Amino acid sequence: MFKTIKVKLYTNSEQHDKLLRTMKRFNQACNEISHIAFNNKAFGKVSIQKLCYYHIRDKYNLSAQLTVRAIGKVAESYRNKDTRKVLHTFKETGAVVYDQRILSFKGLDKVSILTLDGRILVQLIVCDYYKNAVHGVRVAGQADLILQDNIFYLLVVVDVPDDPEYKPKSYIGIDLGIKNIATDSTGANYSGNKVNALRKRHRKLRQKLQSIGTKSAKRLLKKRSRKEQRFARDVNHCISKELVGKAKGTQSGIALENLKGIRNRTEKTVRKSQRAQHSSWSFYQLRSFIEYKAKNAGVPVVLVDPRNTSRTCPECGHVSKKNRVSRDSFCCQACGYAGPADNIAARNIASRAAVNQPNVGVA
Repeated sequence: MFKTIKVKLYTNSEQHDKLLRTMKRFNQACNEISHIAFNNKAFGKVSIQKLCYYHIRDKYNLSAQLTVRAIGKVAESYRNKDTRKVLHTFKETGAVVYDQRILSFKGLDKVSILTLDGRILVQLIVCDYYKNAVHGVRVAGQADLILQDNIFYLLVVVDVPDDPEYKPKSYIGIDLGIKNIATDSTGANYSGNKVNALRKRHRKLRQKLQSIGTKSAKRLLKKRSRKEQRFARDVNHCISKELVGKAKGTQSGIALENLKGIRNRTEKTVRKSQRAQHSSWSFYQLRSFIEYKAKNAGVPVVLVDPRNTSRTCPECGHVSKKNRVSRDSFCCQACGYAGPADNIAARNIASRAAVNQPNVGVA
């Protein structure tokens, strides 16, 4: 499995300036390449390269491979036909794409990276978690140089071997939500109260600082940027790790709802006061964390149809809107079976995963 790790570059002032100049020049070149591609309606990498390779290389004083990578970045942005109707522009501090010809690692503590002024040797800071995760694995493909809060990082793709996937004895169903981030069919509940409270507090603080508009207020806004995002991401990492560990320990598979397009389907039914909370629901991030951790651990993951999972009785199969008495409560109108609504939904998700699996005949 390919995994992307984030590595901090420990640069001195001279190295920082060289990388920054290279980054700005690279993205200036990308913007001109994008204009040429858009005006000529040529969006393939080979077509773009024929149109502007020598011109871009001479004008921006880029090396041959940096020029090729700039063309590749533009071509990649136009890969989807639906995105070719408008001109694509790139920020001056957008990512610089490096490959093995212009970037090489010297162990896990140094990297040789090409700039406008030639190669420089930069110290790396790799946390213990990543050191253990990538020990003995192969760096695969390209790496992206990014700038965040005036600090350079490398996003490195590594090829990590997966555990072989086992045949599950049963499935753990997981119901994803906003109030409760996740509820599984074993009865475990992962509340979203802390995340929702933090988001609410941050929204009020942002509104207050934006209304003030002073330099110190803008400084505080910048300082707090991505704090909420990092917290929610950490919560999702912890939940996904626990769920995958539970499935692995019981030799179970994981069943998830296929919630693709749910924002579009539900946006008209969400109250105005709940729109911010609904739009910040990070269900897809949690699902992606569960999927890649499960793949790495050899845990099977199945996506099921989410329709009526919270309205179906797991005992008698009766389906009705009235079964969902409230957001938190379920009571079957046919047989009287009752329980927490999210747990009922998780049980139904697990049942659908088990039923949908193909029967394998014994020879």
